[in-house]
Amino acid sequence: MDYYEKLKKELADMLKDSESETIKVVSARPLTPEEAIGKPDREDYPILKGKEVMIEADFKGSKGQAFTDMPGNFEGTVKDFLNINLSNNFSRSIFIAVFNAVMRYFGHATRTIHCKDQDPRACAEELPEFIEKNFGKAKIAFIGFQPAMIEKLSKTYELRVVDLDMDNIGKNKFGLLIESPEKTSEVLEWCDIILATGSTCVNGTITDFLNSKPAVFYGISASGPAAARGYKRFCPLGR
Repeated sequence: MDYYEKLKKELADMLKDSESETIKVVSARPLTPEEAIGKPDREDYPILKGKEVMIEADFKGSKGQAFTDMPGNFEGTVKDFLNINLSNNFSRSIFIAVFNAVMRYFGHATRTIHCKDQDPRACAEELPEFIEKNFGKAKIAFIGFQPAMIEKLSKTYELRVVDLDMDNIGKNKFGLLIESPEKTSEVLEWCDIILATGSTCVNGTITDFLNSKPAVFYGISASGPAAARGYKRFCPLGR
């Protein structure tokens, strides 16, 4: 059974055990950048550049979100949803957003909604202390492009950054070369710890980061899976 089928079974079990609490319709929609992240004090976040879209699902008033590069909408019964084919980033983003919302509803997950305005910078300010407390002066493989975090970490830590965005690959950001996914194996061998975007839950690469080095997933996309699987997560200001 693959990664997503295991999550789907867990979700089905949660709904089955609380049949009287389940809803008739599960819905999700893309959020505008301002809805998702407010008005932060910098403009280089991927969502503000149109590289990613936030998907939001609502389960009986409990909301869950996920980032994706393949946005869209879904509406149907819970049965319809559980039969969704998780073969691409669109369907996986819908699934992860709903999984996060359901986990929040049943009290299994917290901080499933993205922080806004000045919070992303405040979040980044807390990251070095979190790393120091948990891992010491570790060499970091940073997966994804979160500019505030990378800028802050680059001042005190050795890190290498891998990103999928062709506009970033090969560029120098904060004194660091942004590397392509082809370098992932080399970077993972080099590092002491992995700091990976929760979007890996959506694009299907999360299993690449689970069995080699200690891993931390940042952001809201991983809120439900992290809670379900016991992954270490950094998202102090999620809502």
